[in-house]
Amino acid sequence: MPTRMLRSIRLTGILLLLYPPVFAETYRNFDAAIYCRVYEVQKMQDPEWLHARFEVMRRWIRVDKVYLETHRDWVVVDEQTLIQAKRYFEDRGIRTSGGITITVDESNRFETYCYTNPEHRKKLKEVIAYTARHFDEVILDDFFFTSCKCASCIEAKGDRSWTDFRLELLTDAVRELILKPAKAVNPDVTMIIKYPNWYEHFQGLGFNLGTQPGLFDRIYTGNETRDPVFSHQHLQNYQSYLIFRYFENLKPGGNAGGWVDTGGLRFLDRYAEQLWLTLFAKAPEITLFDFRQMEYPLRPSLRAEWQGGKTSFDFDEMIAPVLKPDGTWPEETTLALAAGYALGKIDPVLGFLGHPVGIKSYKPFHSTGEDFIHNYLGMIGLPMDLVPEFPSSEPFVFLAETAKNDPDLVSKIKKQLTGGRRVMITSGLLHALQGRGIEDIVELEFTNRKALVREFMPGWGEIVRSDKAILIPQIGYLTNDSWEEVSALDGLNGWPVVHSADYGGGKLFVLTIPDNFADLYHLPQEVLNRIRQTMMPDFYVRLEGPSQIALFVYDNDTFITESFLPEISEVALIFDPRVTALRDLLSGEKLEGEIRAAPRFRGRRFGEDKRVVRIRIKPHSFRVFRAE
Repeated sequence: MPTRMLRSIRLTGILLLLYPPVFAETYRNFDAAIYCRVYEVQKMQDPEWLHARFEVMRRWIRVDKVYLETHRDWVVVDEQTLIQAKRYFEDRGIRTSGGITITVDESNRFETYCYTNPEHRKKLKEVIAYTARHFDEVILDDFFFTSCKCASCIEAKGDRSWTDFRLELLTDAVRELILKPAKAVNPDVTMIIKYPNWYEHFQGLGFNLGTQPGLFDRIYTGNETRDPVFSHQHLQNYQSYLIFRYFENLKPGGNAGGWVDTGGLRFLDRYAEQLWLTLFAKAPEITLFDFRQMEYPLRPSLRAEWQGGKTSFDFDEMIAPVLKPDGTWPEETTLALAAGYALGKIDPVLGFLGHPVGIKSYKPFHSTGEDFIHNYLGMIGLPMDLVPEFPSSEPFVFLAETAKNDPDLVSKIKKQLTGGRRVMITSGLLHALQGRGIEDIVELEFTNRKALVREFMPGWGEIVRSDKAILIPQIGYLTNDSWEEVSALDGLNGWPVVHSADYGGGKLFVLTIPDNFADLYHLPQEVLNRIRQTMMPDFYVRLEGPSQIALFVYDNDTFITESFLPEISEVALIFDPRVTALRDLLSGEKLEGEIRAAPRFRGRRFGEDKRVVRIRIKPHSFRVFRAE
């Protein structure tokens, strides 16, 4: 037996004497993992350093697994330290998996490997084989892309676009540099690729959603949405939910979990929301990035922010178990406490929920257009569900500009409509389809003119105002061939916000998207309610109220409302007539609401009566219900 292995075994025995295993309770509805970067794994050669830190984390988080990273930034952890760290966790009933970050220098704007460089290719194969020898599960952190434009890449690219070149280059790298060397040393290894949060732009850097999910054993979801204002990506809160559902649709049953970090943390609300929304999407595992971040101390000023109304994260409840007798905070008041508190809050909820359902929206592979628009729609109370294939069996389909990449899109829309179904397209997609046959359905014109509007007419004779002026494209149409359902007004003129046209027994809708997508949040409630009503004709529940309140719907008559607003809000929940009451699944309270009679005009009844239940939601919090 090698001398290094003998040393490791002796050291493990000493560790067991010093730090006997403790088997903690786990969460009932998901597994919790912590990812350890190579820099922290290296420090695990000191067992006291590891034990002192991990036991604090484990005090608050019910850890099922740790990912031990073997490589990042050209740094590789030594084998003895890796074996020792792995044994420490496994002796405590915690599973271990390998992790690899394929960067040359992450601090240099995420400098990636060059996949035309022979030295880099050789190094990657060695790292993959080394890691697969020690673990039966290996995850690639979300840097398996390339931004390299060196002379070698320029020559290899030739006349192709960077997107086409990189898609082919990275697909080959999966087979030759990752799967082949991994399976050669460990045929049973499960190889996982973790994708980051910028899914609209993957193709430009070589992430190939058309080939990679089928090649890897499993995929993983980067749910980090951080602060929508102060982060450079400006991703909306709802994306923590939608991206997991999208990736699940890419590889049904093969999306292993969701991954959240503390980057851009301003308030604990946003961190907790990332965790909650990931699990609302029914992620089987949540990974906390990373071991180092779990050690970050909580700022005492966060408590003042909560008491001052700037955050709703219940600091008094969270901090009570760790306060010293004199009311001061102990040193172990770290982000691990916040993570554990948030996970403990959500775990009981998840057992109530069925399978998530949403408005199906088609996004072809490698497509662009109205980037991340579906997340803005999620933020106005529309439960969205992105799919990679046209959902032809759905009674209602929503299509944003990103669907334009399908050359047969118009024929698919026609088939839906002639089948008596409904399709809604955005103004951006209307623009993209002009001259491609959309005129066969309805003669609308996306003009080059804009309108700055503040007044809206969501129904005949009713005018409402927004709290700010909104810039929208002007859409022209032929009177009586199609109809304005909701209008935007400026002075004595107006333009469609929701437009409709009949075709072959079905109905096509056009939703006008403001130039600034976030201006959807400033639409008056009455306009938002009409949009929700139009897009959710087959849902047993929808909401009426302000924007930035999300609705998550499940197939067993359960649903969640979550507010991203800084103040207490009131919404109305609208149900099918079959629903007789609403049950708050956390408090047990039964809410019956009232019946709203269907509108009538000249003795004619339009639609059905509805049950309306009004609820209040605290800021940055959620409520869970079952329709009875």
